[in-house]
Amino acid sequence: MQDYTNRNKSTAQAAGFGTAVDIDKGLRSYMLQVYNYMAGALALSGIVAYMVGTNETLMQAIFGTPLQFVVMLAPLGFVWFFSAKVHSMQVSTAQTCIWVFAGLMGLSMAFIFAVYTGTSIARVFFITASVFGGMSLYGYTTKKDLSGWGSFLFMGLLGIIIASLVNIFLKSSALDFAVSAIGVLVFVGLTAYDTQRIKQTYYQLEGDSLAKASIMGALSLYMDFINLFMMMLRFFGDRR
Repeated sequence: MQDYTNRNKSTAQAAGFGTAVDIDKGLRSYMLQVYNYMAGALALSGIVAYMVGTNETLMQAIFGTPLQFVVMLAPLGFVWFFSAKVHSMQVSTAQTCIWVFAGLMGLSMAFIFAVYTGTSIARVFFITASVFGGMSLYGYTTKKDLSGWGSFLFMGLLGIIIASLVNIFLKSSALDFAVSAIGVLVFVGLTAYDTQRIKQTYYQLEGDSLAKASIMGALSLYMDFINLFMMMLRFFGDRR
């Protein structure tokens, strides 16, 4: 198999990106920016979720009323809007959007502090961070082209969404277990796949387009992490 990374470097050099050394330095800086955005978004979500989830008054005002449906669906609508508009946004606007989205996600996840113990939430977070870190490192360093995983993982993700919607009415513990198990596998795979895809964008874009791509890349990895965390919480979380 032809070396995947070397193909991208050759393409980047042919496009005038500079020497291999320059490309490697630029790539490391780009990926660091992606991970910094992601880490910042996770931190913001965690703070918002904790502050709301440990406040009985706020929890009752949000999750004890129809407002909960707005809170739960707002992040999904925001992702669709952001994905459609990011290319026409200023970089500063795109940066603001990811922080707003992280805040909304934190608000929608506040319920976990009412369902699971704080100790188990922390434990599952570190388990998720270890798995995510290992798979992201694999996606960054592997010489194998992971683009073939895309369609398979997308079908798995679609299946998870459909099964989850069906289980709202069936309330089947067996189906819930199956969805969680498959979900862990899908988001583990997506972590590696998205990391390599984000890395590849560095060789294809420049300027503001690359800056906005780093924000979109951070959003993808953020969603992989959050979904992996939520799936693992079903397995390893201790309910109150």
